[in-house]
Amino acid sequence: MDIVVEIDNLTKEYQTGFLRKKTVRALDGLSLEVSSGQIFGFLGGNGAGKTTTIKILLGLLFPTSGSAKILGRNITEVDMHRRIGYCPENPYFYDYLTARELMLYFGEIFGIDKALRTARAEDLFAKVGLEPKAWDRQLRKFSKGMLQRVGLAQSLINDPEIVFLDEPMSGLDPIGRREIRELIADLRTQGKTVFMSTHILSDIEALCDEVAILRRGKLAAVGNLQTLLTSENERQGFEVTVANIDASKLRSAIANSLEINEQASGSIITCSDEAEVEHVISAARTAGGTLVSVQAARQSLEDLFTRDHY
Repeated sequence: MDIVVEIDNLTKEYQTGFLRKKTVRALDGLSLEVSSGQIFGFLGGNGAGKTTTIKILLGLLFPTSGSAKILGRNITEVDMHRRIGYCPENPYFYDYLTARELMLYFGEIFGIDKALRTARAEDLFAKVGLEPKAWDRQLRKFSKGMLQRVGLAQSLINDPEIVFLDEPMSGLDPIGRREIRELIADLRTQGKTVFMSTHILSDIEALCDEVAILRRGKLAAVGNLQTLLTSENERQGFEVTVANIDASKLRSAIANSLEINEQASGSIITCSDEAEVEHVISAARTAGGTLVSVQAARQSLEDLFTRDHY
């Protein structure tokens, strides 16, 4: 696959303070590549450097050192922006425009024919779940979630090859998040690339092919999501989930030192091999428990995200 985003040793420093200047390094030698046609998850805590990275890629900030390319072209080439889309975390638009007027305005900036941009605006409104009665309402009357939908729609008005989304689910209810996840997944089927920064780990697990994790401006991990979660350095074995049995009774039934975690779905027992799995299932059933699931043990994305954080 082609590489559509290339970041090479990117560093960004800020000066803070008034009388006593202090240098703060927001990005520290960041290097990574993003292949075409995938959804790339960009993770990190508050202040990790995610938004700074995206703004540098889009030319909204300038790096202290290092370089980057998008679609094979240097990020300083303004004309390249015709081929990309961007939705910031908190999109802000001129309040007295209607949603339709805003979309037509952005379409005209890209030089799109009036009939085409009108049709494309309505199609995108439908895809992001914005109700038709809101299309001609002034944006100052929109909720945060509705503005987020408009922001996502405008990022696609030029039919971009790559889309940068900074916290795209911000302000959306569960139904809205599901609709936007479906829209983002559809972009991948169209062959587009999505570079997505988010704090919502479940969305990353549901959508992303590859992820990069930033910690204090440095790259902490990068690669295929499933590969990272099943790294050979992490624990191996199986997790058996059983329900309808008290944990103390279950522990007496299995009569060994296996790890048991109580959750809403039931008790989860960690086993090292298939023999232990069979023993746990048999003992749990004998004690009146119900088998819920058996699956390969792996660390969660939350484990990976928070590892070495504290």
